[in-house]
Order: sequence, then structure tokens, then C-alpha cells
Amino acid sequence: MSVYLLNVGVFICIYAILALTLNVLIGYAGVFTLAHAAFFGIGAYVAAFVAMNLSSSLVVVLVASVLTAGILSVIIALPALRVRDEYFVVVSLAIQILCVTVFSEWKGFTGGLGGIVNIPLPEIFGGTIATPMQFFLLALGCLAVITLIIGLMVRGSFGRSLMAVRDNESAALALGKNVALIKTLAAALSSGLAAVAGVVYAYYLSFINVQTFTLDTSVLVMAMVIIGGTGTMCGPILGAALLTMLPNALSYVSFLPQTEIGSIQQLLYGLAMILMMIFRPGGIVGAGRSKRNRN
Repeated sequence: MSVYLLNVGVFICIYAILALTLNVLIGYAGVFTLAHAAFFGIGAYVAAFVAMNLSSSLVVVLVASVLTAGILSVIIALPALRVRDEYFVVVSLAIQILCVTVFSEWKGFTGGLGGIVNIPLPEIFGGTIATPMQFFLLALGCLAVITLIIGLMVRGSFGRSLMAVRDNESAALALGKNVALIKTLAAALSSGLAAVAGVVYAYYLSFINVQTFTLDTSVLVMAMVIIGGTGTMCGPILGAALLTMLPNALSYVSFLPQTEIGSIQQLLYGLAMILMMIFRPGGIVGAGRSKRNRN
């Protein structure tokens, strides 16, 4: 397999992890957030700090990143989840902007706008992950484990509680469900597992900076979930694959100005989300399921 295809495969896995974990909130808890890229960034920065100052062991870095992102999400979620619907979207936007500001200004930890370079390669079982194929297998393995974790969660009692809150929060409260606790746990799970994508990203590129973790990334990941299909397992993965490959496909369209590919890409994301919400509100995978449910 060529290095180019392996590179695309790694990024598909990274964005699939982000889309799956965001889907825990959007698809199963009914909580729309614009701050997912912030926890992606927290995972990456913690990974870089631990790898460069404490240990380059992949297991140690993963545990540190997941716990940090999960704990921070709980601290943030406790006050933020007291508001509902569009008010939470505004609060999550404020959280995203705040985190980007911290990433930009806390130069001692994040390197500021210049970012962090020369992140050491990860070590596991006495060996070093260094080749493109090894990184692809690492990313694919992380995606598989996270898919399994979320799949088991969705099929369990916690998943049913999440969907009850999503479908009718007032009814869930009347049935004795602790809605605030359920949402907080969902935020911790979503954010903690999103940090895994940050770890893989930081190790793979050996460089990170704030530009990767801005609002644009949060919107991109949300587009992956909505286009693929909210409340499904394979929808976010499909959405991540399609939107990750889109820029590569556009680069082969000869009549498009290469300097405007980014703007065209953003335009297509927005157009695709609008069309999906009008014609297939459940997404590529979820639309058929939604129709059956209505019948």
C-alpha cells in the first residue's frame, strides 16, 4: 500500500474517532456542541507534553490524555449542561473560543501560535511505532476499540437512558432519571475518547499547533456526523471517510483554482448539510431508519 493511501487512511481513522465520539452527544444524548475540537486539542497537547517530558509510552500518554480531557469536560459540563437546546450551543461555542485562546496564549505548555515540534515517536511493547503502516494500524486499532466501547454503551442501560433524555427530557425526569448526571457522563465519555484522536494526530505528525483545533474543525466533525447519520454507529465513520477524501478529490479537478480549494471545500460542507437536513434528515445511513420509525 502506498504512503499516500496510508496517510489518507490515518486521517480517516482520526476523524472517524472524532465523529463517533461527537455522535455520543449529538446522536444519542441530543446535545449539540461546537466545542469538540477543543477536546481533540487537549488530547494532542497533553500527549505532546507527556511524551516530551515524562514518558513516550503510548499507554501512559493515552491514559493521561483521556483522563485530562474527561475530567476537564466534567468541570465544564457541570455548569454548561444546566442550560438547554440553543443556549447550550452558545455556551459550547464560548468554551471552544476560550480553549483556542488558551492554546494560543499559554506558550509554556502549548508553544503558542508556533505550536510544538519534534514530538517523539510512541513506544509500545518495547518497540517504536515509526512507519506509515504502523501508524495506520495504530489509528485503525484505536478506532476499532472506540467503536466497540461506544457500541457496547449504546446497547446497554446507559445508552437507553441517553436516548430517553434525547427523545423527551421532561419525560425522563418524570421517570426519575438523573438527566444532569447522564449528560455529564456522556460529555466525559465523548471528550475523553475524542482525546485519543488527538494523541494519534500528535504522534503521527510530530507537530501540533492551534490552527488544527479551531471552530472550523468542530464544524467539520459535526458535518461528518450529520451527513453520515446521527444516532448510528456506521454513519459517522462513513461521513468521516467521505469528507476526509473530499479535499483530495477536489485537488484533481483541473478547472478549480488550487488556492481556493479550502473555500470551496467549506462551501460544499455547508451545502451538503443543508441538503441533508432538507431531504435526508437522518443522514446517509440514518434516513431510512428515521422513516421506519415514523411509520
